[in-house]
Order: sequence, then C-alpha cells, then structure tokens
Amino acid sequence: MPDMNAPYTSTRYRPRKKDLHVTYEHYYRVDLFTSTLDKQLEELNSRFNEHSMELLSLSCSLVAKEINVDQICLLVEKYYPEDFTEQEIIQLRYQLELFNVERTKNTILSGISTISELCKSLVETQKRETYYLVDRVVRLILTLPVSTATTERGFSAMKIFKNRLRNKMSDDYLANSLVVYIEKEISETFDSEAIIDDFKDLKGRRAVL
Repeated sequence: MPDMNAPYTSTRYRPRKKDLHVTYEHYYRVDLFTSTLDKQLEELNSRFNEHSMELLSLSCSLVAKEINVDQICLLVEKYYPEDFTEQEIIQLRYQLELFNVERTKNTILSGISTISELCKSLVETQKRETYYLVDRVVRLILTLPVSTATTERGFSAMKIFKNRLRNKMSDDYLANSLVVYIEKEISETFDSEAIIDDFKDLKGRRAVL
C-alpha cells in the first residue's frame, strides 16, 4: 500500500509542476472518486427520468419514519388520476394521517423498511380494508418494476423482429408478434390445432387447412 501522504506520480505522462503537490490521498479521494461518482450519476440520470424519480420518491415516502402526506397526495393526483377520484384523494389524505399515527403504535408496521413489506404488513395486520386507499397506492407502486421490465423486454424483442430486412412491417403485425414473443410462457401453452380450427371457422375457405 503506498504512502498516502507521498506525492502522486502518474505512470501515463510526465508530471507537471503543479502535480507534485498532489498526494496519493488527494488522487484517490478527489480525482478518482469524483470522476467515478460523476460517471455513475450520469448513468443514473440517463436511466431514470424525472417521472421515474418522482415515483421512486413516492415509494420512499410511504416507508419513511414520518409519511409526507402532502407529497404523496400530490404525486398520486399527478400520476394516477384515473385510479383515484377527487373524493378518494381527499379520503386518502385522512387515511394517510391516521396511518401515520397508527404506525408509531403498531410494532409490525413501525418495523417495515420496503414497500413490499408494507404491502404484506397491511394484509397480516388486517389493515388492508381499513386503509384501502393506502393499499391501492402501494399496489400501484409495486407494479412499476414489472412495467419497466416489460418495456425493456419489448424494446429488446423489437430489435429482433424489426430489422433491416423487415423494416416495412405494419404496426399491428409487429405488436402481435411482440406479444407472442414476450409472453413465451403463455404462448407455448397454445394448441396449434385449435388456433387453425378457429382461423378456419372465421370464414369459408376453398382449401382445407
């Protein structure tokens, strides 16, 4: 292990005069660490957009020690307008305030740290029906990883189907092909003969299928 207080000398290029004042500790803690951190932040920013970050913050808010009721209601109203009516959002605010108080008294609910544990705890403590709107928010958040994975699989499959030789494929045909390819486990259970019979019964045909 090098002496961290010794001057750092690069093996790639001839050191300049100002580089003689740079120690190994400064190089590893500042130069190397900062550049690595910048690359990771750049990758995270490119992978998670503002929409995803706000939904992740919603997930974290529900398992925080003290729930931010206003923030959760604003995000629910913004991203789930079709799942909650205006009256339900008002009721959600009251349920979150009551749930915030009850968490401090319930040992099971106070020990949760993830959104999946919160979903299980609501069922185990039989609070799912009492806080049914909170449970709905939790279940909507839990579908995010599934929807994200499905989207990524869809783009990967599209690269296989719609290539340079098949770039004139119609949207309907492409969508149907992607569904069959992505949901392989379901499509493998289909009976080919039954599909042929259904296709045959659609209309009369001259040739026998």
